[in-house]
Amino acid sequence: MATVTYVFTINHVAKKLGEDPELLQAIVSNDDNHSYGSIISVVHGDDETITALTDDGIDELRQMLAGARRSPEAWNDFLDCFVDDEELTARVKAKSPR
Repeated sequence: MATVTYVFTINHVAKKLGEDPELLQAIVSNDDNHSYGSIISVVHGDDETITALTDDGIDELRQMLAGARRSPEAWNDFLDCFVDDEELTARVKAKSPR
């Protein structure tokens, strides 16, 4: 594994991938979804953190989303499994092509 010299915030990754930042945050909030070290918490104040991804983390996330979008049924199953927020799930499903 190469040395990590920079990371990308969830908002930056969401723009880069054309995704909802809240969706990405919900996916990466469970670190079992990515390889160790691909998700990093950055402390920027007392008890304040932001989530950032390495290049490998972005690639893993991109592959995960592409696999989930192979069909509308797979996408809905993915959202139901990975997103605990019902409002977010409904909003993302509403934006998804049928």
